[in-house]
Formats: sequence, C-alpha cells, structure tokens
Amino acid sequence: MNYALSVLDWLAIAPGLSSSQAWSQWASLATTTTEFCGEIEKSQRIPMMSARRMSTASRLAVEAGLALLEKHQIDMAVFSSRHGELERTYKILQVLAQEQAVSPTDFSMSVHNTAAGWMTITAKNTLPVTSLAAGLDSFQQAMVEARAMLAVEGVKKVLLVDFDGAVPAIYGAEANTPGFPYCVALVLTLGEQLECRQVNTQRIDSLPQSLTFLRHWLLKSTEFVIGADTHHWQWKRAE
Repeated sequence: MNYALSVLDWLAIAPGLSSSQAWSQWASLATTTTEFCGEIEKSQRIPMMSARRMSTASRLAVEAGLALLEKHQIDMAVFSSRHGELERTYKILQVLAQEQAVSPTDFSMSVHNTAAGWMTITAKNTLPVTSLAAGLDSFQQAMVEARAMLAVEGVKKVLLVDFDGAVPAIYGAEANTPGFPYCVALVLTLGEQLECRQVNTQRIDSLPQSLTFLRHWLLKSTEFVIGADTHHWQWKRAE
C-alpha cells in the first residue's frame, strides 16, 4: 500500500507537554522513554461541567480537536484510539462484579466514539466523524482512513485525532502500552509532502505510533519507519 498526503497543522497534549516549544524540545531528546511527567493543563475550550464527565484521554482528544477546528475549516474527521474508554469500562465491570447499579453516565460514556461525539457536540459542528481501533496499528490505520476521506469530492481538510489513556493496572504488562494519557491531532490535506508505504522491515517502537510520528515530524526526518503488530510503515518526507 502506498499513499501520499501533507500535514497542514498539528497539536499534541501529554502530561507536562502542551506547547509546540515544549514538544520540539521533547523531540530533540535522544531518550526513548515512555515516562511523561508533569501536570495536564486545564481545558480552555471545554465547559467545566462537560470536562468533568469526560475521561482524561477523551478530554485531551476533544481539547486538541476543538483547538484545530478554531483554526481550520475541517471537512471530515477521524478519531483513533487503541483502548478508547477502557478505564470507564473497567469501572463498570467492577460495579457489576459487586452487583451494584451502573452509573448512567459511565454507561453512556463507555463507547469507543465518546470523544468524537463530545467534540462535535461542544463545537456545535456536524461534520462527519469516524472512530476506529486497530490495536498497535490504530494511528496508521487512521492515516489510511484520512487519506480515503481526502479522496471524497469536496473534502479538502481532514482532522485526525489519535489518543489513549492510562490502562488500568489490572491488565499489567500484557497491555504493552504507556502509562500516561496523550493525544496527537493533525490537520491533513492532499499533497506530496509525505509518502507512506508498507514494508517488511522489523522494528519495535517504545512509543505509540502517533508520538513516534510526531517526533520524526518535528525533527524533520527525511525517512523513518513506524512499527505495528504484523507489518511496518515507511515514511518519506519530500525535501
């Protein structure tokens, strides 16, 4: 599979990181640690009552999406998350195990497209949105989905939001995921700035795909590979 597109804008949020300057500094560090420390800034765009009902991961995704919607005329959007509302789902399972009543809020907010729904509601924007999950390859599959959206007549800009939260400790090391919430949002359009193709190169990334992509994007890497479960993706950047 081969395709090309261009990145018009980006925004990312993680503990201790929110500004473009802070992310550029992070990208320049040689370390590949998955430990992100610090506070997560309070939302500037989500009403307080709504923010309180959201999981941390969804709040980051909605905040990033709203920020880019303010700057761009977005035609379609795709949200990707490996685990979605797993924290809330685990809370529901705990309540059921204790034979107690499930909170209506927890139940209604436990679906995978919660963040996407919150963004459109908060922004009062009815743009088409897709939510998907594809394991470790969720971000790359969202890229494929975004490229397909850009092939639709009249679609010029697509918003991609990749996010995840901290996985409950009960799932242990088997979850193979970072222990912090994060979000990476991109505004994509047709172009030849970046070319992506599937390759057989073996690679193991210590960071989620979207954070690996963001690091190379900020470093202006001319070529890099992002790993997945069964195959890998090679990116080339036009000079």
